[in-house]
Amino acid sequence: MKKTFALTHDKLKPARLVDSIKYEIKKYLKRERNKTLPQGMDYWTFDCRFGASEDVAEEIYTSDINKHIDAAVAQELPSFYVEILARACQHDPLAKIKAMDDEA
Repeated sequence: MKKTFALTHDKLKPARLVDSIKYEIKKYLKRERNKTLPQGMDYWTFDCRFGASEDVAEEIYTSDINKHIDAAVAQELPSFYVEILARACQHDPLAKIKAMDDEA
């Protein structure tokens, strides 16, 4: 999902508009997580970017999307850009266990 959301609407109140934007993003994340994983992969992860425009968008965590939307509303931005790209990943638990053993 690469999309610029407008924070102004002639008929909707800003609070309802923000709620609908958050819901659309949540629905997209759920839809991507429910897709079939490629063989050998364990889970979906998301590469996210957020900013006032595509040019100034910075990488963020998926869990911080709502916080950034609220900040954009507080700054009274006319619009903001969100980019969410799904990527299949595989856990590597043995590497973590070996790293912990090396530290001890």
